[in-house]
Amino acid sequence: MKTRETEHTPYERLGGAAGIQRLAHRFYALMDELPEAYSVRRMHPEDLKGSEENLFDFLSGWFGGPSLFIEKKGHPRLRMRHSPYAVGLAQRDEWMLCMTQALTEQVADEAFRSKLIDTFAQMADHMVNRASH
Repeated sequence: MKTRETEHTPYERLGGAAGIQRLAHRFYALMDELPEAYSVRRMHPEDLKGSEENLFDFLSGWFGGPSLFIEKKGHPRLRMRHSPYAVGLAQRDEWMLCMTQALTEQVADEAFRSKLIDTFAQMADHMVNRASH
């Protein structure tokens, strides 16, 4: 018998497209709301709609759903795409603050949530391209 862990992709466990959309939307809402996320918010355009759509598209494929980002823009190459931006430890931490809060609000399963946070932290660490001041 299959367990829930092996039966469903993270995409499905997060609620499919609707769940990924909620996560991306809440993530950017938190970036707007939290003063602690000021420096990472400054790196984004005033209107976050495009950023939210890009995150949704990326997360869809990354979590095992449709590869929307790849279909629209090719390989994510996240570090290369973020290279024009000065991403230091503060920006990484602010980004993770928003993502951790969004996941905490949306993912009730503690073990699954913890795994997601760890995975996002690894990705966020990889985006750091500037020494901290």
